Amino acid sequence: MTTQSNTARLNESIPVNLSKQSAHQITLLALLAFTDLIAVTFGFLLAYIIRFEIGISWMYQPSESPIDFYQSFVFFITPSWLIIFAVFGLYDSKNVFSGMNEYARVFNACTFGMMFIIILTFLYPTLVLARGWVILSWLLIIASTELARFGFRRVVHQLRNHGYFVRKVIIIGANEEGQAIAHQFQGNIKAGIKVIGFIDDKFNPGSEPVNRIPTLGSSDSIVTLVEQYKPQEVIIASTALGREKLLDLFQTLDSLEIPARMSSGLYEIITTGVQVQEVGNVPLISVNKVRLTGAEIVFKRVLDIAGATAAILIFLPLMITIAIAVKLDSPGPIIYRRRVVGVGGKLFDAFKFRTMVVDADKVLAQNSTLLKEFEQNHKLKEDPRVTRVGSLLRRASLDELPQLFNVLFGQMSLVGPRMITSPERAYYGKWSMNLFTVKPGMTGLWQVSGRSNVSYEERVRLDMHYIRNYSIWLDIYLLWLTIPAVLQRRGAF
Repeated sequence: MTTQSNTARLNESIPVNLSKQSAHQITLLALLAFTDLIAVTFGFLLAYIIRFEIGISWMYQPSESPIDFYQSFVFFITPSWLIIFAVFGLYDSKNVFSGMNEYARVFNACTFGMMFIIILTFLYPTLVLARGWVILSWLLIIASTELARFGFRRVVHQLRNHGYFVRKVIIIGANEEGQAIAHQFQGNIKAGIKVIGFIDDKFNPGSEPVNRIPTLGSSDSIVTLVEQYKPQEVIIASTALGREKLLDLFQTLDSLEIPARMSSGLYEIITTGVQVQEVGNVPLISVNKVRLTGAEIVFKRVLDIAGATAAILIFLPLMITIAIAVKLDSPGPIIYRRRVVGVGGKLFDAFKFRTMVVDADKVLAQNSTLLKEFEQNHKLKEDPRVTRVGSLLRRASLDELPQLFNVLFGQMSLVGPRMITSPERAYYGKWSMNLFTVKPGMTGLWQVSGRSNVSYEERVRLDMHYIRNYSIWLDIYLLWLTIPAVLQRRGAF
């Protein structure tokens, strides 16, 4: 069979599989659309109440349409908002629950919707709307829709923790790539994917390449296995199969009407940021940049200076109190200087309130078990070196407050990759130079994803993801998520 015919077979298979959605996805999107409908209606009506009922009469003209007209207008225009949302991709599964990308699309869709209403008033002179109502509606619909979607996402995440709105998935290929994908899904139940097993030719049925995820059988029995386990989707580890096997597999899955997706085979890249673009009818994958541009550096620095200055002024009384407590609790300096790696691989001292006894390294060296744990994770869950005040500071992350001065001095950023020491560079391997293209942060993806509960391998992936997908909105979003992460003390020790 020629290469051209093979490519044609593959191109025919993939779109058919990807176009199908499971019943639970349709239900989820229907509930989301209903939530949007309520939010948009609420925004319109709240603007109506503020503009007319409460008595705010700015920009009011006697020639405006009667007040009872607005109720009929809202009833007519609100359903069209869902069409606008759909056009802007807000019911596309890849954009739902996508964080800042989703919120940006809501903003753009609402702005377009209001422009549409304004155009209607020009096309139909008899349609006279209060300008104040239009402006208020625009602002309130954006706010109500984004808050509603945030709440909807939190509810769905809680339901997924209890097994609802979760897709059953089979991974074809239990090699290193397939196992890495399974680990990723296991550690992120909020993604809504439950891996029920592997299909692989090299592992015996019943064996568990990944904890609690068994091998169901070989690829030769895929039809029987799909009919038996009824997965809602199949994910293929491309490096586990040859080209001919891969083409035949897509054709088989297409005939079974099972949605299928394939990983890139470059897991370190696919967990950061990629774009797929078709050039000359050839789909090509491009990797996002690993360095910030000049404009992004300026915006990020402005955010750092403003945020750090405000935080220092707010927390200065607390920092003075902590300094006194540290000094009274145990002998030694108030501030601990940790030598870490900054931009370009340059070393600098990161400031922290001292939370350990003096000569802490000697205490650790006396316990081989704890020493081994520290060498693996660079943290200890039960650390005998930590003082009484230090334990309290660590649980609340208050020991890191002095790093605000590192941010002000330009050595760190409010948001960024996790700071590391020189020995830790080995964990990043070939990605270490990418890490040093941006400043380390006081918080980041690793912080909001579980802090100390995140494995070191996962920390590396999260750091690379942040660097490749950086935006000023992502920084603001992560700063917002850090608040509940710190208050709930997720993974802190």
